Amino acid sequence: MSRARLVCVLLTATALAACTTPTRQPDTSSSPTPGTRGAAGVGDPYYPDDGNGGYDVTGYDVAIKYDPATQRLDGDTTVTATAAEALSQFNLDLTGMDVSSVEVDGTPAKFARTGAHELVITPAATITHGGTFRTRVTYAGTPQSTKDPVLGVNGWQKATSGGAYVAGEPHSASDWFPVNDHPSDKATFRLTAAVPDGWSVISNGREEPPHSEAGWTTFTWVESTRIAPYLTTVGIDHWTFERSTYNGIPLVSAYAPGAEDKKTIEARLPEVLDFLSAEFGPYPQDAAGGIFINEDIGFSLETQTRPIYAKWTTLDVIVHEQAHQWFGDTVSLNRWSDVCLNECFASYAEVLWAEAKNHTNIDDVYRKAVTKADDKFWNRKLVDMGPGNEFTAVYDKGQLALHALRHELGDDKFHTLLTTWIATHHDTTATWSDFETLVNTTAGHPITPFLNAWFHQASKPADQFLYPGTLHK
Repeated sequence: MSRARLVCVLLTATALAACTTPTRQPDTSSSPTPGTRGAAGVGDPYYPDDGNGGYDVTGYDVAIKYDPATQRLDGDTTVTATAAEALSQFNLDLTGMDVSSVEVDGTPAKFARTGAHELVITPAATITHGGTFRTRVTYAGTPQSTKDPVLGVNGWQKATSGGAYVAGEPHSASDWFPVNDHPSDKATFRLTAAVPDGWSVISNGREEPPHSEAGWTTFTWVESTRIAPYLTTVGIDHWTFERSTYNGIPLVSAYAPGAEDKKTIEARLPEVLDFLSAEFGPYPQDAAGGIFINEDIGFSLETQTRPIYAKWTTLDVIVHEQAHQWFGDTVSLNRWSDVCLNECFASYAEVLWAEAKNHTNIDDVYRKAVTKADDKFWNRKLVDMGPGNEFTAVYDKGQLALHALRHELGDDKFHTLLTTWIATHHDTTATWSDFETLVNTTAGHPITPFLNAWFHQASKPADQFLYPGTLHK
């Protein structure tokens, strides 16, 4: 994610850059046979109600029908999962929406709604530990967006054209389909979306041929690479599509009415991907492109394979969001307290780009930024920064921290660190602790005091950590 007009902080002259009430069903608290009730939360202390326990999702098959004129969505989603324990009851996340039926492996299941987004499901028979099971949920309603105090409107949003799109972090998927809504549970994703003729649909992954019937056109997009739920998206609009290939994979970009002027900067996407591949390792996705909306929202977002770009997007923002295809998308978070693993690195990608393409002297810019930074700037943690503070220091202080780390290790070891991190954790999740272990291994000796000073402390690092290596003049 890149925040509006805050992305390029390091590259400035003075700093281093860039509900509806849920339907209630009768209480179903009793279990049909002995088993475990899956937890109503994955255990993330920042967002304790997000995600669910007791199973791992392997795939989502989401079918929706959406009419922009009425804003009504009809959904039919099947969630395929593996039980991590014998389950007599489990939850999915779904915000709002009227649920009409739930089936588990083809048999009707009891269900109830509780809290802000919990769909509590009691199957007719306990699900066997280690068994694969399929949960089909049929639902309908008007999707609702949410308001974040830092990022603004999140989730399902209505476009100025009358269409709709989904963009939000740390959660947005539960606005429009039942989901285990936490990045620690990645799964494949298939979307089948029917819209009135004349409208079109963009989403993640690879497209299949659309077909029309009785005034509706159905579009299908398939993301076969596992994806964190908040990185899924759908865009419904009168899109202008541009299609090509990049190293043999489909490159599809879509432009909402009024956003066609972004074609010029998106034309440089192959160059951006080539550059990032040289820095981080081979492009890790099986499709590429972008979604350009004509909306002045407070952020752009790294939706997998196809980031969503606000109308204020620049080339630096494209670099940032595409860097997330490595940092955040292929290597995803286990906990939101470690979001620096996503944002610090995507923000630093802008620095690497400016250095290589614009011949910016980043060392000089760094020194000026350190000199001008005040206590308010320094008194923010980059790791375990506290809920609600995730999307703050990681964009500017995070850039400084990684530039200092680069000088602490030296360019060769820093490059090895980045490529090894991606190669080691490709298509999985990781923690900040995992990263620090790799840093120390790459350094050849523990540099824990440096890491503590920059990433764990809410204060200005001592001079020995501020000016490592050749940053001394």
